[in-house]
Amino acid sequence: MNGKNIIRNLMLEIPSAPGNLGKVTTAIGLAGGDIGEIETIKVGPHYTMRNITVQVEHEEQLTEILEVIRNLKEGIHLHTVSDDVLSAHEGGKIHMKSKMPIRSLADLRRVYTPGVANVCEIIKEEPQKAKIYTGIGNTVAIVTDGTAILGLGDIGPVAGMPVMEGKAALFDQLAGISGIPILLDTKNPDEIVQTVKNIAPGFNGILLEDIGSPHCFEIEERLKEQLNIPVMHDDQHGTAVVTLAAAISAAKSAGVDLKQAHVGQIGLGAAGVAICRMFMAYGVKRVIGTDKSMEAMARLENYGGHAAENIEELMESCDIIIATTGVPGLINKKWVRSGQVILALSNPKPEIEPEEALQAGAAYAADGRSVNNVLGFPGIFRGALHAGAESITHPMLVAAAEAIASCTKQGDLVPDPLNPDVHAIVAEAVERAALSSKK
Repeated sequence: MNGKNIIRNLMLEIPSAPGNLGKVTTAIGLAGGDIGEIETIKVGPHYTMRNITVQVEHEEQLTEILEVIRNLKEGIHLHTVSDDVLSAHEGGKIHMKSKMPIRSLADLRRVYTPGVANVCEIIKEEPQKAKIYTGIGNTVAIVTDGTAILGLGDIGPVAGMPVMEGKAALFDQLAGISGIPILLDTKNPDEIVQTVKNIAPGFNGILLEDIGSPHCFEIEERLKEQLNIPVMHDDQHGTAVVTLAAAISAAKSAGVDLKQAHVGQIGLGAAGVAICRMFMAYGVKRVIGTDKSMEAMARLENYGGHAAENIEELMESCDIIIATTGVPGLINKKWVRSGQVILALSNPKPEIEPEEALQAGAAYAADGRSVNNVLGFPGIFRGALHAGAESITHPMLVAAAEAIASCTKQGDLVPDPLNPDVHAIVAEAVERAALSSKK
């Protein structure tokens, strides 16, 4: 293997004595490692924590270097070995920061005691002014029980924290919203609902994240009924918004009238059912779904959709196919009809590769690599908060999807998720829809 193409960051605790750092770097060099940056991250009373970047040509060489370091004496301790992704998460991706400097006693008196007492009295008399004089009005709780983290499943709330921090970072960068991760050490719907109700006074919105099916449906519905602030389960409605936007763009490229089409949804988990409801809210003529769970099929019919007995039946009768099963290769190439639009959205492997679907006669085919929820939730909540909305409705979500589609270039499925203009346009559309419903 040519070239030094493996880079790792070694976090080392090195006792503060002359020569100890030299012993580490010499050991790495003698084992064939090429040292890049050496970063001091903490200086303790008797030791120094450092990140040392090392490049090697192959895994065996890295293994040798790690073994040599672990065998060093003098109290030198290897804490972690990480790549660039892990290094980006060291110390977390978010932190709470003051919006104003506190450099003098006058500053202290204004932001804390005694001045703050006046603000407390105002809010006591007029509680709604908390949204003006505190951060509550611009703060959203990102709540998870850790039961459906990405494609990893039930790995627990703490293991899901990197996802919640990511959501918070995106809220801040793309919509200027303070997102606060809330990790719940319970899977009991009653306990989750009660806990969120108890903490709700400190927030102006609730984003439910990575909560598994079917209890996610009950939790969201109960919170929407019992709270007077926007509540949205991103795995349901955020996914559905971006999927509808993608379908609008795909149908346009294929010359298909989406509202007159028959849309088939393969997989009726949290995302699948929400996608069906979103398409129906948009005005699609007929929405058909299929799932191995009879309970999921009944849930779809309860919302006004139609159930198909199997995938073959659905493929035969539908013009547009959406798949969110997580099962690679589930759709057989021979089931594809000429002129169909197929969006196989499971990551990292779709239900059918776009190339195969196109070869079989599909008019348009895509996978889910570009269909990212980040196109939805920041602008949706920004618009809802600006409008002072007490809930997030299907008209608001449809408006978000149409706004995303309006920003998509011809031939693309969705726009650039990091384009700030897209999120501003989504927020404006959602705010208009929210204000329209108040009239």
